Amino acid sequence: MIDRFTDGLLTPAETSSYLQIPSSTLRSWLQGRAAGAPLVHSVDPVRRGQPSVPFVAVAEAYVLRSLRDLGLRMSEIREAAGAVRAAFDTPYGLVSRRIATDGVDIFIEHAPDDLRRARDGQAPIREVVADYLRYLSWDAGDDFPSSLRLRQYPASVPVVIDPRFGHGLPVIEANRVPVKALTDLWEAGESVEDIAYEYDMEPEQVDAVRQAVVRLAA
Repeated sequence: MIDRFTDGLLTPAETSSYLQIPSSTLRSWLQGRAAGAPLVHSVDPVRRGQPSVPFVAVAEAYVLRSLRDLGLRMSEIREAAGAVRAAFDTPYGLVSRRIATDGVDIFIEHAPDDLRRARDGQAPIREVVADYLRYLSWDAGDDFPSSLRLRQYPASVPVVIDPRFGHGLPVIEANRVPVKALTDLWEAGESVEDIAYEYDMEPEQVDAVRQAVVRLAA
């Protein structure tokens, strides 16, 4: 069983790729601090080049990326992160289950006035932050997330990073099949219909994932 806090799940390069964060940005988050703790946590890799980003840090990086999408500057992100961690009394406050409820208000309180409404000029910032946070999932009775849904894949075929499945690879939420398993088959010339049959999926689902992967690679 992979420990979400102490076991490296992904390399920084993999984390950047899966979360669509520039590698230089992720490096600065891994080196930065807020409320006396790393902005994004890391662990010592077993060997050079091995995973050093635990799952809890993947989730932290996702939350920070969401705040960046709203237009917050790094100084504002550090302030918001520090406020949440202090309020929840945990260095992992950014991904505490409470962040999806009262934590949203802390983010708003520490966001500048011009972010009171989201970039599209329509939705209030509280609504937008809550929308980002719905991609994190918590098991019953657990204060920290168990999986993260990747926004770049279609809602009709949710793809998640779940440390319990796939060794950190993105997997189809419904059947825990790694996305890479599907891509390997169609790159080898298998038809969408045959892949769907192999993994008990609908051809439309396989094609939706295929199209997302092609779009991401473009």
